[in-house]
Amino acid sequence: MNNQTEKKSRLSFTSGIGSSSILVIFVILCLVSFATLSIVSANADYKLSKKVLDRTTAYYEAVHEAEMDLAQLNKTLHSLYESSATEEDYFVAAGHSKTFLVPISDLQSLEVAVTIQYPKEDTDTFFTVDTYRVIITGTLEYEENLNLLFQ
Repeated sequence: MNNQTEKKSRLSFTSGIGSSSILVIFVILCLVSFATLSIVSANADYKLSKKVLDRTTAYYEAVHEAEMDLAQLNKTLHSLYESSATEEDYFVAAGHSKTFLVPISDLQSLEVAVTIQYPKEDTDTFFTVDTYRVIITGTLEYEENLNLLFQ
């Protein structure tokens, strides 16, 4: 009987080392998997942040250019106002409305539409902004095939 108890104690001793090794390997695999997922997620977030930065920068550059165009229009209308004898002469020279399209990207532009006014007093403005929006100017080309896997 002594022989059988020695075999049982040896078996239990060796199986304990194996299960702890398996547990350590499993924990290491989990940590490696989570680390890989973290790196992939951080990389995707970085790429998205770069796209948002580029888009926002392009938008505000277009806004800046549109504001410069409006400032130039204000100067032009002011000089037309001073050189015009009547309100009719002013509108003949200036027109009644203007529209600016400032490109943001290949697909989008900033549209600014103004209505030209004849100032009744010195404090009046020369125009009012009617439209200040982003519009789609290009067309997207979509793939016609979708690679779907059906089982």
